[in-house]
Amino acid sequence: IKMAGDSRFPDVDTDGSEKSEEMEIVVNVGGVRQVFYGDNLNQYPETRLAELVNCLSGGYDSIFSLCDDYDPGKREFYFDRDPDAFKCIIDVYYFGEIHMKKGICPICFKNEMEFWKVDLKFLDDCCKAHLSEKKEELEEIARRVQLILDDLGVDASESRWKRCQKCIWKFLEKPESSYPARVIAVLSFLFILISSVVMCVGTIPDLQVVDAEGNRMEHPTLDSIETACIGWFTMEYMLRLISSPNKLHFALSFMNIVDVLAILPFYVSLTLTHLGAKLMELSNVQQAVQALRIMRIARIFKLARHSSGLQTLTYALKRSFKELGLLLMYLAVGIFVFSALGYTMEQSHPETLFKSIPQSFWWAIITMTTVGYGDIYPKTTLGKLNAAISFLCGVIAIALPIHPIINNFVRYYNKQRVLETAAKHELELMELNSVEGKATGSRSELEDLSREGKEGPFYSSRIKVSHSDTFIHLLSEEKHYRTRLQSCK
Repeated sequence: IKMAGDSRFPDVDTDGSEKSEEMEIVVNVGGVRQVFYGDNLNQYPETRLAELVNCLSGGYDSIFSLCDDYDPGKREFYFDRDPDAFKCIIDVYYFGEIHMKKGICPICFKNEMEFWKVDLKFLDDCCKAHLSEKKEELEEIARRVQLILDDLGVDASESRWKRCQKCIWKFLEKPESSYPARVIAVLSFLFILISSVVMCVGTIPDLQVVDAEGNRMEHPTLDSIETACIGWFTMEYMLRLISSPNKLHFALSFMNIVDVLAILPFYVSLTLTHLGAKLMELSNVQQAVQALRIMRIARIFKLARHSSGLQTLTYALKRSFKELGLLLMYLAVGIFVFSALGYTMEQSHPETLFKSIPQSFWWAIITMTTVGYGDIYPKTTLGKLNAAISFLCGVIAIALPIHPIINNFVRYYNKQRVLETAAKHELELMELNSVEGKATGSRSELEDLSREGKEGPFYSSRIKVSHSDTFIHLLSEEKHYRTRLQSCK
């Protein structure tokens, strides 16, 4: 702080208000020197820099409560903070808003704003969105780590049945938890593939047999394989339902509804085959059974449970509803326009295939999507010109939204990989710090604790005192330590 007067402190009068308006504040943040004027800083009196204006009258105790060091000779306040973030934060005194520079971690920047006592409302909306995204990533990492810690912990107060439920749930739902769980996941995957192949092979006429009434039916061997697969799916679903911690959420989950749809047709068709003949005509029963057998295609969606790629694709499509809506809108407009033009131009031809505008919709669809079956085609010159234009417009309409959809897929896929790696690193560092904090420093003792069921509260308490830079504060009430996402730049 530069002012004329006392050699120990800058010249501050007891009334100080007028002087503070003309005061120059010299701040050194991470080796970067900045000069501010009191009139600018006093616009936001609750900020740390504004408090520096009036802190000198309180002596050294007041000064050092606000900064890391102070040099009376140079009259500078020193702060061991990020200078790049500080350059962005001081914009609030000149422009009334703050923008983050590209490359600064949003979580770290938020902590810097809290240190300088600048309200988050001054952060621009685009930067707030980036901050919210990073917060979600951090919460996701904390959630994954907490789930793994919950799996490791054993509560001695729980009943034997509860512990057995947890064990079955991990065994069926978390293949990464143990080697037998991986084997079960692979077996489930193979049963899905076998069941799907049997469903397809069973429709080959040469492999079908004829019953007493002369109707074709699946070969008994294929039927036995199908029954074994359904038995596995049923046992798997029932065990997962029994061991589920939240049965209502489990029953309403999309993938579990798919599981039910894959199993239910078998039992309904079996019931109709043995009991339905007494209640309705045999032909109606057979039609109902055939309709239910078609529903077996739902089991192919069970592959999504074991494939992260399919899950990523599903998420990308969910996030791309806007782009898909635009694609459908472009195609709908083009189909309506070009089908109407095609019908009008072809109406004069004696052998026209365009009988009506609704019938022309089919031609417009297969033309704009570049399928082109050739069952309906124009015969006049104007009709062919209209078809060429509709083809080109269809290519453009389909190509426009594809890039955002691909970007959503790649972004989500990469994000999931980063989160998985980050969660694993957090666990490794937590284990390392907890082992180093022990007097014996033995890694095997930590493993013994997990085997004996003692690491529940003890393990988490040792994690809380970890001084790792990568410690996730969401897993603990401790707030001092910065996470990897907070430290990255």
